Amino acid sequence: MKSSFHTDHTLIIDELETSIKFHNLDLILGYLPRGSYLVGGYIRDIILGRETENVDVDIVVPLNAIEIGKKIAENFGSKFIILDEKREVVRIILNQIYVDIANQVSSSIEGDLCSRDFSINSIAFLFDNKCLFDPLNGLEDLEISLLRTNSENNLLNDPLRILRCFRFVSELNFKIDLKLVDFIKKNKGKLYVVAKERINYEIQKIVHGENALEAVLLVKNLHIFGSDNLYKDSFFLNLDKINYEILNHKEKEKFLPSFFISQILDVVSLEKLKFSKAEIAKTKLLRKWHFFLKKKNIAKLNELDRFELHQELEKFLPSFIFYLPQNLRLDWLNRWRDKNDKLFHPENLISGDVIKKNLKIKDGPILGELLQYLSKELAYQRLNNFDEAIYKAKQWIEQNAPKCD
Repeated sequence: MKSSFHTDHTLIIDELETSIKFHNLDLILGYLPRGSYLVGGYIRDIILGRETENVDVDIVVPLNAIEIGKKIAENFGSKFIILDEKREVVRIILNQIYVDIANQVSSSIEGDLCSRDFSINSIAFLFDNKCLFDPLNGLEDLEISLLRTNSENNLLNDPLRILRCFRFVSELNFKIDLKLVDFIKKNKGKLYVVAKERINYEIQKIVHGENALEAVLLVKNLHIFGSDNLYKDSFFLNLDKINYEILNHKEKEKFLPSFFISQILDVVSLEKLKFSKAEIAKTKLLRKWHFFLKKKNIAKLNELDRFELHQELEKFLPSFIFYLPQNLRLDWLNRWRDKNDKLFHPENLISGDVIKKNLKIKDGPILGELLQYLSKELAYQRLNNFDEAIYKAKQWIEQNAPKCD
């Protein structure tokens, strides 16, 4: 972003108007009363040259947001949702774009802007005058990548905004103002009053951002989700000492979020914050095998232990890579990348139905144990074809099936 933005807003305004026309938002301007303005992330992202998958537009009107929203929705056949009837906040979904319309809550535009969370979200585009209004110097903070609030009360009005600081670090690579850091340290406990689903959503945004590592390090250093004792847990690693470059781009996108979640939240916290059963199960398995390998030298694992490790971690092994000794990480990762490596991708040559048909065995624990045995034999290259699998299955049944008198 160029410093000329502060002395000449023409470039920003041109880009805003181009974007408004591109998204057909100019079609709704005639329904907005005088004194309406655009505000928030839509302006911020255009100034930053940031393209987002979802386009969210925030518009403030002097009065009658519900009535205005209904008229727009009716005229364009758009979906209409009342988000907050008391405060008159509505949403219109227009061509897959979320347009939120709200009443001005202060007596002046400046009063409204001064009550917003951060200065970078307090820049308004006034439709009447086609000009920018920036009473909190949000443009300057955007240029120096600084996250700053006008008033700590703005954050206390919705404590989730404390967590949103880390989201902006992750998504925008911003620094947090030192006064704001002090405020976060003192008030992080107020997050407990926020709906668990909202906290969950913000955490997902944090761990999926382009600069997730920096944000996660801050979350850990400031002990946002727990006491000192939680973060002394030996499951948590020294994140800034890890070489993440052994993962390719797709692997980073897919597997680092789960790894980062496991580094800032324990299983109890995941359950309280209503994470999915799959995410909780994943973290439990990461912990299980991490502590298993702390007790048992990885080079001395027996065949069954090693097989069960790969069986349980197969779908997300790159999330576990950093718990391994450093000299093993790349080798394990390369073997996992090879889909034909039967130890890292356990499977069976024959199905349970085929075994039942050929060996007259019924469903039950014995069949499950037999399939596990055959999969392990294949993983260690002691099986090559169907006939060998049937032969080994017969042998195993003779040795392990219960005998009847």
